[in-house]
Amino acid sequence: MTRTDSGYTLGAIVERFGGELVGDADAVVRQVAPLSSALSWHISFLSNPKYRRQLQNCRAGAVIMGVAERDATNLPRILCDNPYAYFAKVSALLNPRHAEAPGIHSTAIVDPTASIPASATIGAYAFVGEGVKIGEHAVIGSGCHLGAGVEVGDDSLFYPQVVVYHGCVIGKRAILHSGAVIGADGFGIAMENGRWIKVPQIGRVVIGDDVEIGANTTVDRGALDDTIIEDGVKLDNQIQVAHNVHIGAHSAIAGCVGIAGSAKIGKHCTVGGSGMILGHLEIADRVNISAGTLVTKSIAKEGTYTSVMPFSVHQDWLKNAAHLRHLDKMAEKLSELEKKISELEGKKS
Repeated sequence: MTRTDSGYTLGAIVERFGGELVGDADAVVRQVAPLSSALSWHISFLSNPKYRRQLQNCRAGAVIMGVAERDATNLPRILCDNPYAYFAKVSALLNPRHAEAPGIHSTAIVDPTASIPASATIGAYAFVGEGVKIGEHAVIGSGCHLGAGVEVGDDSLFYPQVVVYHGCVIGKRAILHSGAVIGADGFGIAMENGRWIKVPQIGRVVIGDDVEIGANTTVDRGALDDTIIEDGVKLDNQIQVAHNVHIGAHSAIAGCVGIAGSAKIGKHCTVGGSGMILGHLEIADRVNISAGTLVTKSIAKEGTYTSVMPFSVHQDWLKNAAHLRHLDKMAEKLSELEKKISELEGKKS
């Protein structure tokens, strides 16, 4: 697809990504923007009906919309089944990744046994250990540390200060953001005579293709077997993935989630922010866990699960929380009352 000096024509975008164009195919857009602030050189999108009113004053050069919204505006528009996904592809087209110059920076420390293709980039003060294998066009940012035997797939991008411990495997097209730590020891300790004994963590972390891991997220190595993150998984910032966790393909997990050891999460699952999953549980495919939910039992059936107490006025919350502490006693009293009622009804009959 040919790009003009100032952007892409709507016709060229539809030719590449599909959809139905209503309007001038030769109109050019240079950047994306929200409906509320878009100008004539922007392309915007509408995926949530609650923002439809913003179309009234929208000045975008074009809008990406659902097929059902065809008549919601007179602006040039691209109609498709999934406006948000379409917008994501257009945004990536208009905002390509900055091309790094290949080569090894003079301050980088690279073990002579490491395998680094000429197309790869190794940034300033990076450390590449013994036997490391780096794929074609991979970018290892400044200050990154790759331990012995690490493997990094083609076209992967490590932002500055990523740490990957020894023996871990990262697939193709991975994106690891700054502060991510892959392969630190899992929390394995055993009690003996009142003191903790460290259990060696001898597994690895194995990450599939097209995985993105957010800033300051940690993925611990397995205690015996490997910690596994399958293809297409997206992890937000500040997530803790403990040892021997298995996350199925194309699952997405929001910030501040904690996943305890040996939990297994299925494919196409989502976990909302600050959700917590206890260890050794199994979560079925296509399960959606709401933000703040504490999962204490395995989930065998797809669907949405929530276990958070809604916020309220503080004094009301205290009263409700106090009642929760007495649910067992209340249930016992209710059971006794039901028995007495049943006895009285029996006497009447």
